[in-house]
Amino acid sequence: MKKFLGLVVMLLVSAASFAQSGPKIEFKAKDNTIDYGTVVRGEDNGIRTFEFTNTGDQPLVITSVKSTCGCTVPSKPEAPIMPGKTGKIDVKYNMNPGKISKTVTVESNATNVTNGTVALRIKGDVVEKK
Repeated sequence: MKKFLGLVVMLLVSAASFAQSGPKIEFKAKDNTIDYGTVVRGEDNGIRTFEFTNTGDQPLVITSVKSTCGCTVPSKPEAPIMPGKTGKIDVKYNMNPGKISKTVTVESNATNVTNGTVALRIKGDVVEKK
């Protein structure tokens, strides 16, 4: 019985440590959303930055960053983000007048999100200069 309990304890400890290993991505923006608010076309360059931290114990690799349309252009870090370090993803919106509601999909090797994929959102309203 003691051997069996010892085996169970070892399995639980191994499983717990395995579940916590790997790269993890945590974005600073609340709900992974940046709100532009109301901005004036021609007075705002349309660039916003999503900052994130690798809270895991292995390097985080961002494999792709894709937008839902050509009006939003994201950029991704080329180098791996080491454990405890921060990185950024810049998003440039083309500032066409009207409501902003776009999604940027980030694909990575992060273990704390389903399939390493995170959806980032931008929202707001672009108005013409008066």
